[in-house]
Amino acid sequence: MSDRIEPNLGIDPTAEPAPAPVPKPAATATPSPNSRAALDQLARIEDKMARMEEKFARTEALVARAQDGLDRAATRVESAARSVDAAELVTTVNRLRVQVAKVPRLGGLVLTGVVTAVATAILFVLLLKFFPGLLK
Repeated sequence: MSDRIEPNLGIDPTAEPAPAPVPKPAATATPSPNSRAALDQLARIEDKMARMEEKFARTEALVARAQDGLDRAATRVESAARSVDAAELVTTVNRLRVQVAKVPRLGGLVLTGVVTAVATAILFVLLLKFFPGLLK
């Protein structure tokens, strides 16, 4: 035999079950003032919850529209970034640099002006010497 002691809850397993409780008949058909106040308060709480749910739904819709706008803007920026090919842009800039480097600077322009003036003077003198009748 074991020295173990089983707990006793005070319930006799052989006893008959207790009779079911009998519901009390309603004494009055009108609710008490306390229960009416509780029902009014519950109705106000439900109305307030309904308004809060509507506000939440409007806020959620606003956030969804803002997110859609942000997604559209991100898509446009991404497509614009894809359309500008970086290698093509570098090639164009390098081509423009080469063309700008070919343009003469101030020294080249002055030298061109001096050579043009001297050549014009020499040609004018030769023209007068060999064709004197042209100026009359």
